Amino acid sequence: MKQKIPDHHRSSASAFSDGDNTVDENNGILSDDDKPKSPLKSPRRKSGYPRRLGRSEFSMDEDDYSPSNSVTSVNSLASLLREKLQSIPQKIRKKPSDYKLKAFVALMFLAVAFFIGFAYVLYHQQAHSKTYFRNVQLNEPKRLIRIYNEDDVEILKANLAVGVQGKIKAFPCLPEDRRNGSQCLEWLHTLRFYMKSQPHDPGLDNTTCYSIHWQALRPDVTPTDCFDWGDTKVHWYGGGQSFNLTWPLDAGSISFTPFVTGDMQKSQWGNLLTRYFINTKGAAIIVDEETPLHVAVKPDTKEICIRAKYDDFAFANKITEFPEMRYNICTSIDMKSLHTSIHSHRSSPLWDGLKPADMQTLDSLISEPVWQIAPRFKHELQAETIAKYTEDVINLGFLKQGHVLINEHWQNEIGDLEVDKSRFETLNVTVDKLHRRGFKVAFTIQPFISTESQNFAETVQKRLLVSERNSDRRIPALTRFKSLPSAGVLDITNNRSVPWILDKLQAVIDEYHIDSFYFDLGTAYDIPHYYRCESFLINPDHYKTIFTKTFEKALNIIGVSSAISLPRPPIFVSLPPFESSWEAMRRVIPTMLTYGVNGFPFLMPGAVGGDIYWPGSEQFLPSSKGSMDPMNITQENGIDLPERELYMRWLQMATFLPVMKFTHLPSKYNDERVLEMAKNLTLLRQKLVTPLLLKYKREALEEGLPLIRPLWQVSGGEAAPRVDDEFALGDELVVAPVLHQGQTTREVYLPAGLWQDGIDNSLRKGNRWMHEYKVPVDKVAYFIRRPDDLRFR
Repeated sequence: MKQKIPDHHRSSASAFSDGDNTVDENNGILSDDDKPKSPLKSPRRKSGYPRRLGRSEFSMDEDDYSPSNSVTSVNSLASLLREKLQSIPQKIRKKPSDYKLKAFVALMFLAVAFFIGFAYVLYHQQAHSKTYFRNVQLNEPKRLIRIYNEDDVEILKANLAVGVQGKIKAFPCLPEDRRNGSQCLEWLHTLRFYMKSQPHDPGLDNTTCYSIHWQALRPDVTPTDCFDWGDTKVHWYGGGQSFNLTWPLDAGSISFTPFVTGDMQKSQWGNLLTRYFINTKGAAIIVDEETPLHVAVKPDTKEICIRAKYDDFAFANKITEFPEMRYNICTSIDMKSLHTSIHSHRSSPLWDGLKPADMQTLDSLISEPVWQIAPRFKHELQAETIAKYTEDVINLGFLKQGHVLINEHWQNEIGDLEVDKSRFETLNVTVDKLHRRGFKVAFTIQPFISTESQNFAETVQKRLLVSERNSDRRIPALTRFKSLPSAGVLDITNNRSVPWILDKLQAVIDEYHIDSFYFDLGTAYDIPHYYRCESFLINPDHYKTIFTKTFEKALNIIGVSSAISLPRPPIFVSLPPFESSWEAMRRVIPTMLTYGVNGFPFLMPGAVGGDIYWPGSEQFLPSSKGSMDPMNITQENGIDLPERELYMRWLQMATFLPVMKFTHLPSKYNDERVLEMAKNLTLLRQKLVTPLLLKYKREALEEGLPLIRPLWQVSGGEAAPRVDDEFALGDELVVAPVLHQGQTTREVYLPAGLWQDGIDNSLRKGNRWMHEYKVPVDKVAYFIRRPDDLRFR
């Protein structure tokens, strides 16, 4: 039985029914028209939204409203409140998520804009950059070249045609200007550029070379290319040495200077140059010898720059109307492989054509000392002086006899090419005595003829001297050389000069039985400024190359003072003279390393303790500003001596160099500690150093590799390329001499591998720095490579 709902509750019950249909107690379902009219809620406020057409479910007519219908239950109020809360604050509650969405959209827009801009810039860079020979990219408007290795690592970056104003558009060359196999571009009326890939055999090595050729099309254009070391993070080596340059090249600076030999003390290049530069990532630059080359090292822009430019001295002889610059860029997998490949690809090995006598001379220079007799005044050089000096050597008892090198004062005047018999009445007897004692005798000669020489008039009459440019060929061009205020220069390109000088020297050999000669050739700046030779010279340094090659087979030559090309063994190339100072001593190792990288394996360093001369010498070092005053010289036993500690440290370093040269004997210090150290070092050189030098001599003759090597040539390591106060003998010995006054400790870097300490015989792990390594004043730090498994034996 259904319960009857009271009338006063019926409206409320109907108002909160869930469905659209209403149940009648008698008939069940009621139709919409029969449903009772009951107020659901109070009238709404007018909405700001447009009114919907038709009758709303929640709207009421005015005649339907009555006070009785306004009564609602608590549930109806809660429902109304919930509806209000759900409808009104939608905008407010959605604001945080809207802001996040807007911020995300903004960031995405910025990112897209950035990538579009970056792609635009990159596209235009690539659009102007063209790839040649797979590994070379050239941006023509910017004149920027990038070269990559086989692993797509950038190893060289260069700005081309520096100094040409503006981004001049490049055009392909006209057909008549093109060359087979070369890419040719022309910047109209300014420069013409050729680039070609050199053929190579990948089966032999991984070296690839590209040739670059610039032609200036106007007289005011000087082709200039600058190679970066900042962005590419590389170090550069080679070229030469100067006072402001050290090891590596990018550690110093030098303004654009003609690339010819000169005086390092005058901010010129030194006595040995090669047009070869190599960097640590395996790229090398080799400049053609006919290029009128100027070189600069710029630390501000971090570039090494090369330039082709004519001038009135170094490159006065024009090969072409306007300057041209030719060079090769060679690349390989790393610096060591590239360096080995370049020097092993010579036209022929150095041993080719050597006679047994040449090999004997080479071995004797390595295993025996050179005794340099260089008095300050020529009147102090007499037969008795030479005999006394050699007696002192013998009295030492532990040094071999070796070669006695007599400076140019065996003549009365430079250029006489005859023995001064007023001072050497019995020189032939003295030389015979030296031979019996086991010494060999060498005379120093120069291509200069003093105006005071007895041969000057004859050479002028026979036109054997270099003449003055733009004047009568009969007028010789004069120059200064060492202490000579005025001298002529033999024209070695004149066919009459060669037999003349050979006859003079052969007469000396026949009469005095001289064993060999040393050529003191001077530098390019010792040639007359306005020189003119019988035959064409590319530059003043070309003279010394011709002079050496002319006599290297006719005479026994043990050394030359200057070179730009490798002389035939057994000729050693000397280092420049270094004064007796600690600073000068610190320049010896970087100079040795640079000259070795340049491809000169056989180097002769200066005298132990520095190149200071005997009392009263008319010679003076290039750094000197005049002749030395004998009254201001500290003497011991009549001989100028280097400072004691400097001499000891210098002797320690020289023990490991290819040649040991002495001017001052260790016995002159009257110090038992100096003598004892000299004995120990002599024994060390005989047992350890000389066998290694002779071993690597064969490698040098075969492949052109240096005897004294930088540490990066021994093994890798990030620190090795910058070490300038250590060196390696071959791959088996590392030497770290003390180079600062008063120090008994130093920092030592050991290349990768296992090394045995030469001081205490302990084993040392390589590829690391050793800090505060102790080196007593009578010891030298050296380390011998040992097999890696030695520590387990």
